[in-house]
Amino acid sequence: METQRIWGTLDPFYEAGPILGRKVANVGFLSGLFKVDPFDEYHFFISGGGARAGLQDFLNRNFPSFAGGDRVKIMDRRDLPDAVSKNNYFCFHQSDCILYPPHLARLRNMLAENIFPITGTTHSLSYSNYGSSFLNYLWKGTTARDCIVATSTPGTRVVENYLAHLREGFGLDEQNFPSPQIRKIPLGINPGPLVPPDRRQKELAIRELGLEDGRVNILVFGRIAHYSKMDLLPLLRAMQRLFASGMDRASVRVILAGWLDEEDDFPGTLAQLANNMGLELTIMARPTESIKLNLYRAADIFVSISDNPQETFGLTILEAGAMGLPVVASEYDGYRDLVVDGETGFLIETVGTPATPELDPMAPLCFDNQYHLLMAQQTAVLTPKLASALERLINNPGLCSAMGAAGAKRVREKFTWEQVVLQHVHLWEELNTVPVEIEALRGIRHPVQVRFGETFAHYTTSTLDSQTMVVTGITGQAIYQGREFPLIYRGLERILQQEVIRKMAFFARKPISAGDLNIKIRSLAPQLSDDEVRFHILWCIKHDILEKAC
Repeated sequence: METQRIWGTLDPFYEAGPILGRKVANVGFLSGLFKVDPFDEYHFFISGGGARAGLQDFLNRNFPSFAGGDRVKIMDRRDLPDAVSKNNYFCFHQSDCILYPPHLARLRNMLAENIFPITGTTHSLSYSNYGSSFLNYLWKGTTARDCIVATSTPGTRVVENYLAHLREGFGLDEQNFPSPQIRKIPLGINPGPLVPPDRRQKELAIRELGLEDGRVNILVFGRIAHYSKMDLLPLLRAMQRLFASGMDRASVRVILAGWLDEEDDFPGTLAQLANNMGLELTIMARPTESIKLNLYRAADIFVSISDNPQETFGLTILEAGAMGLPVVASEYDGYRDLVVDGETGFLIETVGTPATPELDPMAPLCFDNQYHLLMAQQTAVLTPKLASALERLINNPGLCSAMGAAGAKRVREKFTWEQVVLQHVHLWEELNTVPVEIEALRGIRHPVQVRFGETFAHYTTSTLDSQTMVVTGITGQAIYQGREFPLIYRGLERILQQEVIRKMAFFARKPISAGDLNIKIRSLAPQLSDDEVRFHILWCIKHDILEKAC
C-alpha cells in the first residue's frame, strides 16, 4: 500500500483585513497549491477559533470540493504533538519563515518517526527584531532538510548576511550550530483577468476612469508612503526634467494608486508640487479590484521606484507585466529578478550606503517606519536615468508595446502560482532525500525554548518525584464510587482522561508512591508518557482527588 503524502502547516495562509502584499501572496500560494493538488491530504494546525473559521469560509467559497471532503483537515494547534507522532508527514511549509520553523523542528525531532522537511518563505526582511528570529535557526537540531525559501536573489543574500552576522557576533561555528538551506523560489500571481487589454477594453477603461484626454498614462501602484514603500519625489523630479527639456506638459499624466494612510499629509504635498510644475497628477486611494483592473488597462507605462528595505519582491511588477505594460523600476531588491533591463522595461540605477553604524543600535528602539525612512533616504534612485527611460517610452509607443508583450510572455512562463508551487514540490521532494541522523536529534533541546518546569520549579514548596506518597482524598473517594465526576476545564481534555483519573483514585485507596502509581497507570494506559502521568497526579492533588500522604 502506497504511503500517503501529507502536507502540513501552522498557518491559515488566508487572513482577513487590509490588503497587503504578504496576504495577497499567501492566498495566491494556497490557491496554487490546491490547483496543482500534489498531496493526498492537507493538514492545517491553527491556534485561534476565528482563524480556523476564516480559513474554512475561504475554502467553502473558493475550493468547495476540498472544503466538503476529508482531504483538508483544519485542526487546533494543540493537536500538533499527537498528529506529528502518528502521521508520516511529507513536509511542513510556513507562509513566513520568521516565527515557527525552528520550534516546529524541535517538536518534529522529538516526536516524528521521519524527519520531514520544514520550509518557510521570506517576505519583508528589514525589521529590527529579525536578528533574534534568525538566531533561532542556529541550533543543533537544524537539519539539511530544513530550508528558508527566499523569494529573490537579493533576498537570498539578505538571509545569508543575517546568519553570517549572527555567527560572527555570537562566535557560532557551522559544525555545532548548523543553519538551514537557503533556496530561491519567487512569488507568483494568478493572472486571471490580468491580460493585455485590446483596444476596446483600453478605451472603455480610460472612459470609465475619466481620463479621455489622450495623455500618456504613467501608473504607480502600491502603498503611497515614502516611509514604507517608495519616495515618489524622484519621479516628479524626473518629469520636471522632461518638461524643462521641452516635453509637452499636456502629453502625460502620472497616476498614483494604492493604500493611503488617512493622517498622512505627504500625498497632498506631492499634489501641490505637481500642480506647481504643471504635471497632471491623479491620486486614487484604496481602489477596488475593478478600478485597479481599469487602471492597469488605461495605463501605458508602469513605474515602481522602490527605495525602502521593507519591500522585498514586487507583486505589482508582475501584475503590470501580465497586463502588457513596460515596467520602469529601480534596480533594487527583488525587482532585479522581475524586470529584464532593455527587454521588458528598464532598471534604474540606485546608489546606497555601505553601512549604518549610527542607525543600527537605534533601530530596535524606534518604530519600524522611522528607521525604514532613514534607510530609504540614503538610497538614491538616479533621477537623470529615470527621466531618460521615461522619455524613451513616452516618445516611442512601439517600444512600449514590444516591451509590454515581452513582459506578459515572461510572467506567464515563469511567475504563475502553479509554476511556483511546482518549484516548491520539487524542493520538498529533494529535501526528503537528504540523509539525517534521526536518533541523534531526539534529545536536543532548543536553547531559546523556556524550560518552564525547571525554570519555575523553585516557586513551589516541593516538587513531585517518584518517592512522593499520595493517597485518595475525599473527592477521589466520591469519584471512584461514582458519586462525583472530575471537572476538567476546556483546553485540558487533550491531556486529562477521566478513566485514568478514576483509576488513580482507586489505586491510591491506600498510600502509594508516585512511582508505583505511575507503573500501575502505564500498565493500563501505555500510550501515556511519564510526563502525562505526572500531570494527572498533580492535577488530582490540585483537585483534592489525591492528597499527599504524611
